[in-house]
Amino acid sequence: MRPLLNTLYVTTQGAYLARDGESVDVRVEKESKLRVPIKTLASIVCFGQVSCSPFLMGLCAENGVKLAFLTEHGRFLARVEGPVSGNVLLRRLQYHCADLPERASSIVHSIVLAKVANCRSVVQRGARESASVDAAAALEASARRLAHLANGLKPSQPVAELRGHEGEAARDYFSVFDHLIVGDKENFCFHGRSRRPPLDNVNALLSFVYTLLTHDVAWALETVGLDPAVGYLHAERPGRPSLALDLVEDLRPVIADRLVLTLVNRRQVAAPGFRRLESGGVTMDDATRKEVLVAYQKRKQEEIVHPFLEERVPFGMIPFVQATLLARHLRGDLETYPSFLWK
Repeated sequence: MRPLLNTLYVTTQGAYLARDGESVDVRVEKESKLRVPIKTLASIVCFGQVSCSPFLMGLCAENGVKLAFLTEHGRFLARVEGPVSGNVLLRRLQYHCADLPERASSIVHSIVLAKVANCRSVVQRGARESASVDAAAALEASARRLAHLANGLKPSQPVAELRGHEGEAARDYFSVFDHLIVGDKENFCFHGRSRRPPLDNVNALLSFVYTLLTHDVAWALETVGLDPAVGYLHAERPGRPSLALDLVEDLRPVIADRLVLTLVNRRQVAAPGFRRLESGGVTMDDATRKEVLVAYQKRKQEEIVHPFLEERVPFGMIPFVQATLLARHLRGDLETYPSFLWK
């Protein structure tokens, strides 16, 4: 099993990343604050006004460390990487599969089915743990609807149809998401999913963690030799990591949503850490963002028994495992793509 390497998140505005031998030297106002050996890193993510020396970029490229730049609020800007990994034959299979409706629909069916099932598991757990009779009833009703939707999914359905079912499941799931929030309801209420920009504190958390997860999945796809831009569930669009977004779908409820619920319900984040911008969007301050990043890193170190491999693996390795399984399916080693079903 591939080792779980770290991601270095740099959020301090004005920080400068330089090469120091075989290490990354993080400097603030010309003072060295942190040195990290390059061999311990899988990627570096820079938020806002963070700059890097060309020598560090070269070191990252030589060691296969992805270097990503995001805005201070978590919107993806660019990524610097070395030579493309993997062989051209695998990517040709990936592209060919996208042009075959029956192959594409089989992969999409696995992803959508797992997403619906994982959303249902989150809702069911919330219903069991809820202290409110009304909230538990609403969550149980949603679980029944999601189960009915999952039972109606067929591998032979066209991709467009499966996309519609995925959207229906997401609407149902988020319609009861507020019932899963029990900590500081006054400041962390949820009235529906809003994205660009997120319009409340919970959506700001969800969007930020989804960005982190998408980055990890894109890195995993590139590591096994797949192209993150050519997917099956999400339509291709210039600059869009469609395949990464595909694989994120069944991981969101388990890795991202439950992390956000934990942060809110355990009061690890608080209302003063969020502010509303002139545009109406909500963003986090630097301290809150760091709190989320630390919690996300800890979550990646927790272990789970993978439903297909039946082995214990850290959550942080799940994107790499799923990317590897997809590559095996495309090569013909696996009859179907075994998406991630949380138990």
